[in-house]
Amino acid sequence: MTDRTNSIGIIGAGAFGTALGCVLADRNAPVTLYGRDPGLMAEMAARRTNPRLPSVTLPDGLVPSADDSTIHTHGTVLFAVPSAAQAETATRLAPHLASAAAIVMCAKGLDRETGHTITDALADRLPGHVISVLSGPGFAADIASGLPTAMTLAASGQTDADRIAATLSRKAFRLYASDDMTGVQLGGALKNVLAIAAGIVIGAGLGESARAALIARGLAELTRFVVANGGRPETAAGLSGLGDLVLTATSAQSRNYRFGLAVGGGQSPSELSGEGQPLVEGANAAVTAAKAAAALHVPMPVTEAVAAVVTGKEDVATVVDRLLSRPLRSETA
Repeated sequence: MTDRTNSIGIIGAGAFGTALGCVLADRNAPVTLYGRDPGLMAEMAARRTNPRLPSVTLPDGLVPSADDSTIHTHGTVLFAVPSAAQAETATRLAPHLASAAAIVMCAKGLDRETGHTITDALADRLPGHVISVLSGPGFAADIASGLPTAMTLAASGQTDADRIAATLSRKAFRLYASDDMTGVQLGGALKNVLAIAAGIVIGAGLGESARAALIARGLAELTRFVVANGGRPETAAGLSGLGDLVLTATSAQSRNYRFGLAVGGGQSPSELSGEGQPLVEGANAAVTAAKAAAALHVPMPVTEAVAAVVTGKEDVATVVDRLLSRPLRSETA
């Protein structure tokens, strides 16, 4: 019988899934990277590169494959597909997973149908499996290149979080365990929204001081939303909240920041998010989170402003004027 204990499979051969495969793969413990395009996976296997990460050579221990019939051989399975595809992926693979396989959700967003965290949707489709989430400040190119990266691995129980974090941690890829799945996921989803806002600020020429204020006030509303949903404020101040926010709100490597930069510079959100354009998770998350915040009576002015801009309801000048016209208040209120 095959020993599945240390075997890792990654679903999703995009940049992030490939980066995780690069850092986790070892000659003595190969990692299988599953993609749905047979031609692309064959090319990756032959050329040892992924067009999404052209400067990175795939390690020998990373095995690209389009045949997910071997998914049952893995004790740990990482779902590295976009947030909108997580539920469908779980439904499709549920009958083929090993009964004791641990599932690691590696997307940052909210379930668009329910507004809930993505792991809630996975739990409904994968009963009996330990489900966890990987989130925090980590760009694919940095991870794949072996640059030092620290992220959060959260599960509903600390023991499971500790175990899975230990399984996936490497010398330069350090995972800190948490049992606050709600806080970790909401931080990951909302930092994308705030990265769009930060990009808009710079693209519109509002300056670095305005961006710093945006990051600070954005973190305040992110924390309010986390707490209102049962998460912990210290999680919002950790790697999956503040850490990820600082990274994505200040770097052009972030798709969400680049999207905001272009919108702030005058480009149309609908054109930038159309067919063939890079996926911008924060645009959908803004709309979902704004709706959820209103239902909970949680003030989230920056998130509401981003939602208004990305849906075309208001332009950048209008939302900036509204934000600057808000009444002054205590910073900690």
